[in-house]
Amino acid sequence: MAKQRLIGKCSLCGEAFGKAAMTRHLSKCSQTQTLATQGKQGPAPGFHLVVEGRWKAYWLHLSVPVKAPLSKLDAFLRSIWLECCGHMSAFEIGGIRYSRSPSMEEERDMETPLGRVLDVGMKFFYEYDFGSTTELGLTVVGFWDLGKPKGAVQLLARNEPPPIICSQCKTEPAAEICTACEEAWLCESCAAEHDCGEEMFLPVVNSPRVGVCGYAG
Repeated sequence: MAKQRLIGKCSLCGEAFGKAAMTRHLSKCSQTQTLATQGKQGPAPGFHLVVEGRWKAYWLHLSVPVKAPLSKLDAFLRSIWLECCGHMSAFEIGGIRYSRSPSMEEERDMETPLGRVLDVGMKFFYEYDFGSTTELGLTVVGFWDLGKPKGAVQLLARNEPPPIICSQCKTEPAAEICTACEEAWLCESCAAEHDCGEEMFLPVVNSPRVGVCGYAG
């Protein structure tokens, strides 16, 4: 994928920023939002996480309660970015793997609270599907004290869909991916004339799992 200008939208105020500027913006925007909610709901301590796909065009900023188990973060990542066929997944934190069903002695349960294994400044990793694997990198960039209903994971910001041009006509935005052809990103017109047939297509979606397995967004 060609290098793109990495723009995202803040979920709190709706403003758009570049990837590097979003963390700085959220630190200021969070203060404004916290003041606005005082007296309505008490703050819940959480971690501010940045999540990136292998293609750096795909990224999220999340607030996750420190008392929440890793399984709650796993469920959110599946819901917003990954779930297609109920594949297995795992976190790797400090060289230790955490899964929903630990099968090896060195693995630990994903019901472990985040606050027990994470701290500000730490980087850790996540895998979904151990065959056609989607790999994510996560960084704890700070704490987040904005009130959240029932300790839910909160989406703070997300990348806008990166502009991907059709690999055939080189002019129109891609809408489909042919899974039978290497790097076959097709616009609607080129897809209609493509020899492989619609059964081989997956939609272009705003996710690092785009074009993988049966993921359709």
